[in-house]
Amino acid sequence: MTAKTRVSTDAAPAPAHTFSQGVRKGPFVQVSGQGPVDPVTNEYLFPGDVAAQTTRTLENVKAIVEASGASFDDVVMLRVYLTKREDFPIMNDAYGAFVEANISAGGVLPSRTTVFTGLPREEMLVEIDGIAIVDPA
Repeated sequence: MTAKTRVSTDAAPAPAHTFSQGVRKGPFVQVSGQGPVDPVTNEYLFPGDVAAQTTRTLENVKAIVEASGASFDDVVMLRVYLTKREDFPIMNDAYGAFVEANISAGGVLPSRTTVFTGLPREEMLVEIDGIAIVDPA
């Protein structure tokens, strides 16, 4: 039986509550929901700017994926949570630019779900979590 291990990195914000940044079991990596938080200061960044928040949030997801031994190419699913439906096209443009810049040429884009919901902090316009599959070494 494969052990479940915590994934942790200083390149993404420390969890504020009782959960891990990510968890790996076998080849599966689950990244906890990330927001637009600076990993050094733990400050929420870019109030009111969903594009910049999306990019910062994806940088945090990527850092955790990489800390697990995977790469962004190994991401198979991203779930995006938005607070406002009208932010969707702006988020989608920022998301697309980030994902295309961080996968290999000709790589397969991850699957995605987008949900409109309330988020834990008022300044958060977006939260993103993900799943990656790590190739065996």
